[in-house]
Amino acid sequence: MKNVRKIHLPIHFKDLLLMTVGVIMAGFALESFLVPNKFFDGGVSGISLLIHEIYHVPLPVVLVIANLPFIVMSSYVINKEFAVKMFVCVVLLGVCFAYFPYPKVIVDKPLVSVFGGFFLGVGIGLTIRAGSVLDGIEVLGMYTGKRSSFSVTEIVFAINVIIFLIAALKFGIQTSLYSMLTYFTASKTVDYVVEGIEEYTGVTIISSRSEIVKDKLVNELGRGITVYKGERGYLPGNFEVHNDTDIIFTVITRLEMRKLKNLLHDIDPNAFIFANTIKEASGGILRRRSRH
Repeated sequence: MKNVRKIHLPIHFKDLLLMTVGVIMAGFALESFLVPNKFFDGGVSGISLLIHEIYHVPLPVVLVIANLPFIVMSSYVINKEFAVKMFVCVVLLGVCFAYFPYPKVIVDKPLVSVFGGFFLGVGIGLTIRAGSVLDGIEVLGMYTGKRSSFSVTEIVFAINVIIFLIAALKFGIQTSLYSMLTYFTASKTVDYVVEGIEEYTGVTIISSRSEIVKDKLVNELGRGITVYKGERGYLPGNFEVHNDTDIIFTVITRLEMRKLKNLLHDIDPNAFIFANTIKEASGGILRRRSRH
């Protein structure tokens, strides 16, 4: 039987496909959920929605114009390819608003805020996986962060606080609170879409039965391990007692965490374990992920 060759789509085509689907989803969230119910998001999208509601300027026009300075800025802060992709996303979003027949969803407000945030997060996450963004606020944060003592997160947070305060003053505290829920839901959804449900976790294990632990991690879980040489002991009241020990480090997915804990409990209930989330991991014995 002949080997069937796997067809690989060109990277730029896959990026365009992800960007298109992401923009359509984000447009659905904005036009079907947020705009009909006068809810807001953070960032440039939130500013655009505020201008649209207060001054009745067409939303596609506001979104494109508001993002243009950040598109130009991104060509210097990041690179020109990123700027081009961002420009394509913003223009596609404006086209979707103008020509896509999105239905208007006006239901229970908590449902609107949660599902509006969910669809918006999916859309934003897909564009990020394609190497772009739908909102220029992160670019502003990066640009400003290089020229001040504030981090990108602090700058973005401050801008979003101002957006939700204006929303509270103009449209009431209830609208502002629901908008914050929308933003929170969108942010968490973006994390899942970009990082994937199998987000990597780095686990450090210190056990008196380290040889058995190493064997189980490699031969049962199929994980690669790194072993550091250290010392354990130095306890209060018994400081002089200490001995050499192996410090084991491995990388697993969050879905494997419970299995690892059960395995370690069976081997050594007193084993010391701590874990940290890893944003990026490559090489070694890791499951291959699709490009993003």
